[in-house]
Amino acid sequence: MRGSDDHDDGMEVTLVLPAYNEASRIETAVVKAEEALAGAARSFEIIIAEDGSSDGTDEIAERLSREHSFVRHLHSEERLGRGRALRAAFRASKGSILAYMDVDLSTDVRFLGPLIDCIRAGYDLATGSRMLPDSVVERSRLRWASSWTYNALAGTLLRTGVRDHQCGFKAFSRKSVLEVLDRVEANGWFWDTEIIAQEALLGLKIREIPIVWKEKGGKSKVRLLSDSITMGLQVSELFWRLMTIGTDRHHKK
Repeated sequence: MRGSDDHDDGMEVTLVLPAYNEASRIETAVVKAEEALAGAARSFEIIIAEDGSSDGTDEIAERLSREHSFVRHLHSEERLGRGRALRAAFRASKGSILAYMDVDLSTDVRFLGPLIDCIRAGYDLATGSRMLPDSVVERSRLRWASSWTYNALAGTLLRTGVRDHQCGFKAFSRKSVLEVLDRVEANGWFWDTEIIAQEALLGLKIREIPIVWKEKGGKSKVRLLSDSITMGLQVSELFWRLMTIGTDRHHKK
């Protein structure tokens, strides 16, 4: 069953695919996502949040939106960054459950069903986790060590209770994510961590689920060393910013 034209008519799930220069992968991602959502959602739409691509991703996304009634294409003439692209897509969405996943399909799409079920069960945010014992993960030792170090730092400073902050496979209740969107300042990859931290700060219900995740070949858009340093600094900056917010709230009571 396909979704209707607006949220009030009962669209259940919006899945956002953030896409920057993904011409070789975007169509496969849409096909796989549709297959998963057809068995997991009562009604759905897929939004391709195409972020100023220069490799023809915009043309493919536009064609897919013409060919499939459940596909919408949001185009930006300039590069917004992952965070701003997701923010714009969520605001344009129609679903009561809002989700996103990476176009490279590192996370097996069959876990969209369990992710959506968590929101149906009353959680405000559900995220795939590569750090749970039941997860099956294929990645290099260097990337595993970098991810473990980053998540240990983020978990300690931000006190989210989450083991994996950066997995690009998340779902939200519409109310919870729209409540925190304006609080999230990150526009790049750190958005994934900050959205968790902001929801945790408000005491919202967060659930991690085990997944099957496989590191994809090809040129990664995440530069391991430089991005790790930058995001480590962003964790520290966010820690102090959230501390200030918490202190201000305490004084106002």
